[in-house]
Amino acid sequence: MIIDVTVPMLPESVTEATLMTWNKKVGDFVQRDENLIDLETDKVVLELPAQQAGKLVEIIETDGATVTAGQLLAKIDTSATAEAAAPAAAAAEAAPAAAATQAAAPANQSQAGVAMPAAAKLAAEKGVNTANIQGSGRDGRVLKEDVAAAASALAAAPVMATSKASAPSIAGERVEQRVPMSRLRSRVAERLLQSQHENAILTTFNEVNMKPVMDLRNRYKEQFQKEYGVKLGFMSFFVKAAVAALKKYPVVNASIDGTDVVYHGYFDIGIAIGSPRGLVVPILRDADQMSIADIEQAIHDYAVKAKDGKLALEDLTGGTFSITNGGTFGSMMSTPIINPPQSAILGMHATKERAVVENGQVVVRPMMYLALSYDHRLIDGREAVLTLVAIKDALEDPARLLLEL
Repeated sequence: MIIDVTVPMLPESVTEATLMTWNKKVGDFVQRDENLIDLETDKVVLELPAQQAGKLVEIIETDGATVTAGQLLAKIDTSATAEAAAPAAAAAEAAPAAAATQAAAPANQSQAGVAMPAAAKLAAEKGVNTANIQGSGRDGRVLKEDVAAAASALAAAPVMATSKASAPSIAGERVEQRVPMSRLRSRVAERLLQSQHENAILTTFNEVNMKPVMDLRNRYKEQFQKEYGVKLGFMSFFVKAAVAALKKYPVVNASIDGTDVVYHGYFDIGIAIGSPRGLVVPILRDADQMSIADIEQAIHDYAVKAKDGKLALEDLTGGTFSITNGGTFGSMMSTPIINPPQSAILGMHATKERAVVENGQVVVRPMMYLALSYDHRLIDGREAVLTLVAIKDALEDPARLLLEL
């Protein structure tokens, strides 16, 4: 029996998806629930598992195609067995090589030199022109490994040239490469423009002495990891401090809906995480009810899922306030952009030892600049400044978090 492989129902507000790289080729046997291909949307990457076991007899939409819900992608013969599919798969694999020796192979030739999404992304990062790469993928497609090899060869080229005195100098090419934006990057760009156009964004700054938190962490980090199986980081302290401040100044946790102000009676904190696909902001729901260990575990799990492209839509939707940590990349100061429809975002930065005055004495302390960007349509400067001061006070005296002061 031949069954159709179609695009599943896409998440709400998502209309299209982009096919990544097929994990199977024509003639392969697939097991039930085995992932056939990933579908990239502007929010998450979805897996497309096989509904039944059988032989993949036809692929209709190739890598990189834009598809919609219900669209036919491939066909599977459920009457085939794994043993019967093996020789067919070998023949299918050999077919492109045989066809390459014939001039009348327009279907294969039309795919030669096409870069897979992952390869195109790496090429853009490395400054490699995929048009000059002989692809090793199916039908001559350029794979990520091909780009990596080309980049290595390009990096080694100057060394090789200097080792031969007689080698002529060659003027460097002014290389340009046009790579389509990923759906996630396009969506991020759209939301950032929306935020700047619709919000009256201002930013207030302060600095925090990180020594009390660092001392507390150093004192208990080994015991904490043994007890909970996860490392004790700094983000959990910032989440707790932010929640404490938002309780004092609820308007910073609110949002604008038309002509209404929505005050949220819960604290869903978005944590900005870098991923291979770009910046994502998964949500810690009901963060006020989470322990330090719960927060650290959730952030760790989200980081792993982001790296593997496994974040679900529900992981990324909602949120009443966000925290972003540019300090992990060395940023000393920045003005973070609000994540709509939220009204404020906290920016963390690099911790550096600086000379500060305490009790009339100059001392060296590990200091961090904090930034709070806020929507001035809803939040006045007073509330914004006091919110940031409350965060600073909680971090400089962590006992406040325990006593809720």
